[in-house]
Amino acid sequence: MDSLTPLLRQYFHIKKQYPDAILFFRVGDFYETFYEDAEITSRVLGITLTSRNHGKNNPVPLAGVPVKASDSYIARLVKAGYKLAICEQLEEPKPGKPVVKRDVVEVITPGTIMRPSLLSRENNFIASVVREENLWGIAFCDLSTGEFFIEETEDLRSELERISPSEVLYVFGEEIPFDGPKTPLDAYLFDPGFGKEKILSLTGASTLDGFGLEGMRMGIGAAGALIHYLEHNQKRTLPHIKRIRALRLSEFLYLDASTVKNLEIERRINGEREGSLLWAMDHTKTPMGSRLLRKWILYPLTDPEGIKRRHDAVEWFLMRGDVREEVREYLDKIGDVERIGGRIATERANARDLVSLKEALSIIPQIKNLLLEHGNEIIKEIAGKIPELEDVRELIERAIVPEPPLQIKEGGIIRDGFSKELDELREISREGKNWILRFEEEERKRTGIQSLKVGYNSVFGYYIEVTKANLKLVPSHYIRKQTLRNAERFITPELKEWETKILGAEERIKELEYEIFCKIRKNIAERIDELETLSETLAEIDVLSSFASIAQERNYTRPLIDRSTSIEIKEGRHPVVELLLPEGNFIPNDTRLNPEERIIILTGPNMSGKSTYLRQVALITILAQAGSFVPASYAKIGVVDRVFSRIGASDDLTRGVSTFLAEMNETANILNNATERSLIILDEIGRGTSTYDGLAIAWAVVEYLSSIKEKPKVIFATHYHELTGLENYIPSCINYTVLVKETEKGIIFLRRVVRGKADRSYGIEVAKLAGLPGEVIERAKEILSDLEADDRIERRHPPRFLQLQLFRPEETIIQELKRIDPDELTPRQALELVYRLKENLKFLEEEKWKKGSGPMRKGRKG
Repeated sequence: MDSLTPLLRQYFHIKKQYPDAILFFRVGDFYETFYEDAEITSRVLGITLTSRNHGKNNPVPLAGVPVKASDSYIARLVKAGYKLAICEQLEEPKPGKPVVKRDVVEVITPGTIMRPSLLSRENNFIASVVREENLWGIAFCDLSTGEFFIEETEDLRSELERISPSEVLYVFGEEIPFDGPKTPLDAYLFDPGFGKEKILSLTGASTLDGFGLEGMRMGIGAAGALIHYLEHNQKRTLPHIKRIRALRLSEFLYLDASTVKNLEIERRINGEREGSLLWAMDHTKTPMGSRLLRKWILYPLTDPEGIKRRHDAVEWFLMRGDVREEVREYLDKIGDVERIGGRIATERANARDLVSLKEALSIIPQIKNLLLEHGNEIIKEIAGKIPELEDVRELIERAIVPEPPLQIKEGGIIRDGFSKELDELREISREGKNWILRFEEEERKRTGIQSLKVGYNSVFGYYIEVTKANLKLVPSHYIRKQTLRNAERFITPELKEWETKILGAEERIKELEYEIFCKIRKNIAERIDELETLSETLAEIDVLSSFASIAQERNYTRPLIDRSTSIEIKEGRHPVVELLLPEGNFIPNDTRLNPEERIIILTGPNMSGKSTYLRQVALITILAQAGSFVPASYAKIGVVDRVFSRIGASDDLTRGVSTFLAEMNETANILNNATERSLIILDEIGRGTSTYDGLAIAWAVVEYLSSIKEKPKVIFATHYHELTGLENYIPSCINYTVLVKETEKGIIFLRRVVRGKADRSYGIEVAKLAGLPGEVIERAKEILSDLEADDRIERRHPPRFLQLQLFRPEETIIQELKRIDPDELTPRQALELVYRLKENLKFLEEEKWKKGSGPMRKGRKG
């Protein structure tokens, strides 16, 4: 270490405190990295790795990026999974001092980004998780907005899917189901007692009573670790985090990870946002509104009164289109007030942020007055929450120039007339610069050197420059300072005297402007609670008015919400697919689920629209409970507590889970957690195994759902036409099918869902539509013909393995006798029937003998 330069010794002292981070070490106008950090930075960013001697025979690898362009480089390193420690110069270089004071002012990780250029409109959550037996405590926060939530769950994977954090904190050694950036911490940081202390310290409260955290020990523990991590990385307090909210999942319609994925709520299966439900529904005008919309759709309400309140507000905005459009025009001019408030509170805001806030505050009174003047009771209640911040707007207007520079330490921020001292310094600076101009003109006349000019640089200050051709005219009192190729530079005592005045004034101007700006920013930061209320209220107005705008554009209707367990939808449409088709091309369909008819068996060929129908029922339910109007001519929704979905095939290769096992895991989750208020949509259960196994599982699943006391609502799409027989012996089970029209040229999908069942699968016709070669199609028809012939023979002479038929033997006999009209049987048919029934009875006796003398298990009845 003794052989190192003072700068490198300082570097190592700071680096030792942040061994797991890339240290961005400020040196003048660059952030430099050294040694291994430099090698990583060079490789990831594609910049030159160089070296420089720092001491005797000590070449040091280094790579640097310009401070002014650093955000893009920081973003790429963070995206690559690296933590960055930003080390700034805390003082200006001074003559005779070998090293300026430096320290880390910020640690940047994926979940702790505050820089606006690195953030999208969406939330950037960081989560903290801790477990006690099967219960997980979760705390998650968006540092840029100040939002902070605490919850507890037994399904950590699903909650992390919904939260979608950029980073997760967890107890060192714990296994968590998250594939993104993870940061292990010591277990003591997750202790509930420590968590309580951190929450009280952060918020300034004396008790947790007002936070609604009763009984949430694990959630409180997770919160403590999160607060500790944020404070440690930010190197400052977090005054904008005051409103810590408890999320009680029982108050929301629960959407697990499979359902969010299968319904393509946030993203399509291929990962794209376009084509998702959020893409279709995001007509918000502000970033705050867009983030709130995501919360409402991923956490729909289950309280009918809360849902109706939102619907009442949407209905008012729909009826008062004139006011709605005026409000939305105003909203379109408002920036991200929520994040500006966060930057102000954490002393990161620049002058442009304050100007953006001023512009927003100039618009707010128009929005508030419009809604108070014309709104109904609910709209007036919402508008009444908008705080009065005219004094803040007026302060910024008086103090800050309309178009300030980005940097806040270089001057040019504060208006003339705001500070008497600043005005006087500016006058000195202006007077000095005018003196320089006069001095230049006078020296030209006095010396006769017309090309003489007075210049300035940061090394020599002000100087007089004379070309070599005119050196003979230079007065004797000029003091030579620098020789150039074609000119020489001089100073005079008088010029240096004015230089001291000018530079002293300009330096003091920069210092004073920065002091004034920081004081203004601090004054506004004291109003952070009001700024948070403002952003929350604007977001609510934005989402409600956007729901109304969509309802008008797309002919959505207000759903009726009650506490029943029924769902009735007339002319329902898929909210996304409808948008992607030419106008008027989507075929609407009805749905009716109630305690008497609560299980729909849906049959029809591939490509006929079964999956679209399943999803549209679920999405209409979610939209209704989120507060939106819905794509239907009529909808009545009994509040749903959970939407389950089992749609499509997907291997979970990361966990070594096959398609079929993944399907069975999802199905088990549904069967074990469904309630009477659940909506279950199932698509092709049992497809990943043999035909008979799959059919048996599918049958048993429907049978189970029909018999459990919770009695959930179910739509079950299937290719197993045998399942349509369930309608005959499960009273709550009904058959629906998707109509297909057969023509000489093939089939036409009518997309119409009606009562009834499909009599065939049309698989070969669908294969033909998909473009399979003609010889394959013809061969498939031959094979199908042979198989159907074998099936007819089998039906005339039933095999001994009758257990593969899904009706139990005694039920099969009863069902067959019910169907027969004795008067229409020929003697031969009657004889065949007797033999067939006798063989069935024989099989039944054998089964009874195998299982003992007790009665056979009866089929469940719904």
